[in-house]
Amino acid sequence: MSRTALRLLDANANRAREALRVMEDYARFIADDADLSARLKSIRHDLRAALDRLGPGLLEANRDAPGDVGGAIKTEAEARRESVAAVVVAAGKRLGESLRSLEEYLKAIDGGAAAAVESLRYRAYDAEQRLQRRLGTVIAPQWRLCVLLTESLCASPWLDVLDAALEGGADCIQLREKDLEDGKLLGRATVVVERCRAAGAASVINDRADVALLAGADGVHLGQSDLPVGHVRRLAGRRLLIGVSTANLAQAEAAAKAGADYCGVGPMFLTTTKDKPHLAGPEYLREYVQKVPLPHLAIGGITDRNVGELVEAGAAGVAVSSYVCSSDDPAAAVRRLRAALARA
Repeated sequence: MSRTALRLLDANANRAREALRVMEDYARFIADDADLSARLKSIRHDLRAALDRLGPGLLEANRDAPGDVGGAIKTEAEARRESVAAVVVAAGKRLGESLRSLEEYLKAIDGGAAAAVESLRYRAYDAEQRLQRRLGTVIAPQWRLCVLLTESLCASPWLDVLDAALEGGADCIQLREKDLEDGKLLGRATVVVERCRAAGAASVINDRADVALLAGADGVHLGQSDLPVGHVRRLAGRRLLIGVSTANLAQAEAAAKAGADYCGVGPMFLTTTKDKPHLAGPEYLREYVQKVPLPHLAIGGITDRNVGELVEAGAAGVAVSSYVCSSDDPAAAVRRLRAALARA
């Protein structure tokens, strides 16, 4: 076996192990996903075992880092990463490339080792896909105050309510119109996106990932009976933040595992907007904050008079509908709520 071939194998083995460690650290320390962390660790250890077939320590003994003519060749993209998500994505691609190179060159040296690495490559693809579902947790913002905009609840024209809510300081607007025809919904969504973008706020479309994508919204919010998170992710990739309404810890943990970016948590209190036979209440919010590593929006019957109770339970953000939309002065309603949040 030539020294040059061993150097090549060693370089790719190092790349693969380093990429696996980057991905494993994300799964372990950021996503807090024990199962995914264990999968990646297993791949790392099995890669070592596959390469030891060539002879323990043989690759390291033939390493020549100073003599590597490619060691100093760097691209501008390698010098920086835009986000933690970009770090993990780059590691996943580097892992797949390294394993493919190992597999191909091992075919000329040790067929058994090549077959073992091929199996690891497919396991790595699966782990990469699972990991990418969790990347939203890194980039999703924690909004302070989201206003759910529904025309039938508005005391003033819906566009006036939208502008007033943004003027008052809402940092997210969710358009929730279940009865509009598709064309009208897309037109309204486009206006919401434009107004939100100009005000520096986020825009989310209820239920409809297709409309959210076409309008250029920041996200889509799904109910328990809407499309599953995984299906929406296949459609949108990470172009959309995905929120999920949850009423208990099991639903929230399922949403996190599926790759949701944030959860609606509620209902907190009695509300006239939706008929809910069961109140999750502040106790569920307290559980969520302690056990689910995703941003959240507490929702349901929230006003400036009861939001303090939610802050005490750990609320970092809330979503309201009637309290703002039905107000004679939506901007003032938003300011009151923000002030109550700040006092609490």
